[in-house]
Amino acid sequence: MNTIKEKQAEESGYGQEVSVVISGCEKGDARMVFDVLRAAFTTDRASVDVPQHLAGKRPTAWVVTVDVAEARVVSGPVALGAPVSVDVQGGYWAVERLRQSLAHAFDVTVVGTVSGDQEEEVRLRLANR
Repeated sequence: MNTIKEKQAEESGYGQEVSVVISGCEKGDARMVFDVLRAAFTTDRASVDVPQHLAGKRPTAWVVTVDVAEARVVSGPVALGAPVSVDVQGGYWAVERLRQSLAHAFDVTVVGTVSGDQEEEVRLRLANR
């Protein structure tokens, strides 16, 4: 059941984009997460745009913007080499919709949240189902 705020966001198109940051994992696991996001939603990354490690000792972060306005069904579980931490930021309705969609492919645990007036940032831990 949608709240009035969620329904208004859904109808207006406001707050339907979610920023997703993946870091601290192998590039193959980052690609699996991106593939699931692309299967479920429209993203700003083409399928040929795959995560790469850069030379050096700095941490690598991969970023994608996801439009959750039109969700597609994710077919089932996806295998990761190790659990992946994902930071997502967007409107409450949009972040929840993204979390629910990821739950079709992964075991999703909310590790922490920071709430704002109209948006929230959530750290998710994705693991094999």
